[in-house]
Parts: sequence; C-alpha cells; structure tokens
Amino acid sequence: MLRSSNPALSQLETFERPTAYGNLEKADAMPRTMTVQGVVNLSFVLLGLCAATAVAAWSLVSAGTVPAGPVMIGGALGGFAIALVTIFKPNIARFTAIPYALLEGAFLGAVSLVVAQNLDAQFAEAGVGTNVVFQAIVLTFGVFGAMLIAYTTRVIRVGSMFRKAMVIAIGGYFLFFIISLVMSFFFKQGALISMFDFNNGSPISIGFSLLVVGLASFSLLLDFDRIERGAEAGLPKHMEWFCAFSLLVTLVWLYFEILRLLSKLRSSD
Repeated sequence: MLRSSNPALSQLETFERPTAYGNLEKADAMPRTMTVQGVVNLSFVLLGLCAATAVAAWSLVSAGTVPAGPVMIGGALGGFAIALVTIFKPNIARFTAIPYALLEGAFLGAVSLVVAQNLDAQFAEAGVGTNVVFQAIVLTFGVFGAMLIAYTTRVIRVGSMFRKAMVIAIGGYFLFFIISLVMSFFFKQGALISMFDFNNGSPISIGFSLLVVGLASFSLLLDFDRIERGAEAGLPKHMEWFCAFSLLVTLVWLYFEILRLLSKLRSSD
C-alpha cells in the first residue's frame, strides 16, 4: 500500500482496507465516524494552542525568565517522543495531540526568537530577525492555502506515481539528514551537516533548503488526500484527532524549513 510522506498519516492503512469495519456500508452506518469538518475543527484547536505556546515561549525567553536552550531542547525532544508514540498508536492521538501542540509551540517560539536575535546581531539592526519570523509565518499559511486550493480544484492530482515519488523523496531527505548528523561527529568540517545551518548562505545550501521546503509543501497534498479518503471510508471518530495531529506535524516542519530558508537568504546578503 502507498503511504503518505508524512509518517503520521502513513498509519491510516484502513483508508484502503475498509473491510476492517466489515464493509463500507457498515462503516457509513456508524453513528460516530470521522468527517473532514471534524478534522478541520480540531486542526484549528491544535494550531491555536501551538501558536499560543509559541508566543508565550517567545515572551518568557526574551524577558530572560527562562533560558532558550532548555525550552528548545525540551520542546523538540518531548514533541518528537510524543510524535513517535502517536504514529505507532494512532488511537491515543486524542490524548497526545494537545501535549504535542504545546511542546512544539514552545520549541518554535524559542527557536524563532533565537534566529531573530542572531539576525539582529549579524546585521546590527533591531527588527531584522523579527521581520524574517513574520515572513516565515505568512509564507507558511500562504503555502498551506495554495496547496489546499491546488488539491480541492484538482490542479494537482494525487495519484500513485505522485505518492511513490514523494515517499522516495522524503525518505531520501531523512536518510541524508541522518548520514550528515553521523558524519558531523567524525569530521570537524561537517560539510554535509552545514546544509542545515541557519547562517549558511551559500548557493548550494539555499538550493537545498528550497528543495526541502518544496518537499514539505507537497507533503500537504498527500495529507489532504488521506484525510479525504479517511472520511469517505467512515473511519472511527477518534481518527479526527490523529489526522489533525499529523497535519500539525507537517505544518511545524514546513514553518521550520521556511524559517531556515529565509535566514539563509538574509545571511547571504
């Protein structure tokens, strides 16, 4: 079976195996089944919590109330651990989606502030970094909106070849990241891991980030496709939480990569 490039949505195998509930007619007759609107509502809730926590983390770190390091590390590791558990146990998403949103919000808030402060120091001008963060937020929602329109109008169709290509591309990206990380422990130069450096404004590094932003963007199309097919298959109501959670995973990844790309572009000036 073809899986989404988003590892979370790849767990929805029942999209193509409705017989897990007997048959489609039986699934349709279930009183409480997953709906697209239900996923949309929960996605707004999770996104709102993530944004609120990000704002709080930004404020607390900038005021010196808490250090940025522990917030970033705690948010990143905590969110990653919760994501892994949820991916392998989708039925617990109703309990883990909110903690994930809060932890990722704290992580993104602290990271965004650190990037903004570094850019301000680099250009010796206050507000440069904050503008980059604002641009990253706007671009993230702009890309989301564009992909949603492209999907709903069928300008871009999600077919078997598209899914295969995305699975290979996403897998290749994460394999490259792991190899780069391992090699950085043995070689001081760290040429490969430098591709992920926010301050690396070389043409190759910028081109790499453009590619990753593209992968994250097109991953949204696969997510929309999975959500639509899940609703049509009449999956259980709790899968709305899982779909909303997985969509947030993609949006967090997309924002982070856009922020990295914009930071590289500023550093290249």
